[in-house]
Amino acid sequence: MKSVLMIAFHFPPIQGSSGIQRTLGFARHLPELGWQPIVLTAHPRAYPSTTDDLVDTLPPTLHVIRAQAWDASRHFAIRGRYPAALARPDRWLSWWLGAVPAGLSVIRRLKPQALWSTYPIATAHSIGATLQARSGLPWIADFRDPMAQDDYPPDPVTRRHYAELDERTVTQASRTFLTTPSAVADYRRRYPQHAHRIDLMENAFDEDAFRQAEATLPADAGPLGPGRRTLLHSGIVYPSERDPSHLFAALAHLQRTQPQVYAALQIRFRAPVHDTLLQGLAAQHGVQSAVQILPALGYRDALAEMLRANGLLILQAGNCNAQIPAKLYEYFRAQRPIIALTDPAGDTAARCRAAGIESDAPLDDTLAIAKRLAQFVTGTLAPSIAPAAAIAQASRRARAQQLAQALDAL
Repeated sequence: MKSVLMIAFHFPPIQGSSGIQRTLGFARHLPELGWQPIVLTAHPRAYPSTTDDLVDTLPPTLHVIRAQAWDASRHFAIRGRYPAALARPDRWLSWWLGAVPAGLSVIRRLKPQALWSTYPIATAHSIGATLQARSGLPWIADFRDPMAQDDYPPDPVTRRHYAELDERTVTQASRTFLTTPSAVADYRRRYPQHAHRIDLMENAFDEDAFRQAEATLPADAGPLGPGRRTLLHSGIVYPSERDPSHLFAALAHLQRTQPQVYAALQIRFRAPVHDTLLQGLAAQHGVQSAVQILPALGYRDALAEMLRANGLLILQAGNCNAQIPAKLYEYFRAQRPIIALTDPAGDTAARCRAAGIESDAPLDDTLAIAKRLAQFVTGTLAPSIAPAAAIAQASRRARAQQLAQALDAL
């Protein structure tokens, strides 16, 4: 069987990143498609937090190399400060020092036929570029988000590092994949001479994980929050990219104008990270009675919670129009009504419409959000459950098949 060396920072036992599921899905499904993955990841000390939640899902035959790595902000800081040079392109630059010799050793011993790396973290592509240059192997570069942007990263020196690595990656890689149509179009415009090697590979859901989650549900499991309609947001709420300010204003509007609707609604934020922001907004608008803020769950338990929710909530601001939250594909599979609060001109709204979901509203439009919430409570929401065809196209196995075909072509 052919093998591929996969360079990924987000891998078990890291906690808190949806990116872990992309690499893990490839690691599970590629062997049945003729490719044996070898995963080159970071030592667990480099992770902000860890969990054993997904360790038991790793295939028993998977070869995992954990290269030495440190987090500059935690391991190299003195009184909270550390040299900026140790964190460019990111805080895990030290991973490059451990991963390059480890990767070269793997290439000599196990002789993989190809390389694959995934961003974020930027250092993963730096490792991929170095290993490709020293080995001559074909390399697939995977961008879960666009890397170099006009206003990101905020620090101009770091942004220059990103831009240089971005160009090196697209120029040197045999194929480049991005997860949304707008990101693909942007990269093709940015690198026209390499446009023929830049393509779309969307995010996905894990069918096996959903089946395991379904198996854990008691036969008599009812909806979340009996007596109320629970709308679940599962995952991080970013202050800018998923700004919830108008959502809380919409709750306050319902409280004033439709008190019965407000009393029947509950919005649950699961593992939002920015708890203080949400608590402050709830207090500011006086809507604490309609808001739950809860800690992280294990992955399968989080999926089970999606399956029991009355509805599922997506937040995506206009400054992220070229991105689609990875959880949207899991929401498709959960087959619960979806409310997408996002810019109608962005890729998230377009992906929802392509799946037959019409329940979107701009994230910055208080009255439009209030209308959608009221429709959710009263049961008059537009079609908002993904059909079977859209679900089938969004599975991890389908994405692994696409990657295997790309590897075969190389």
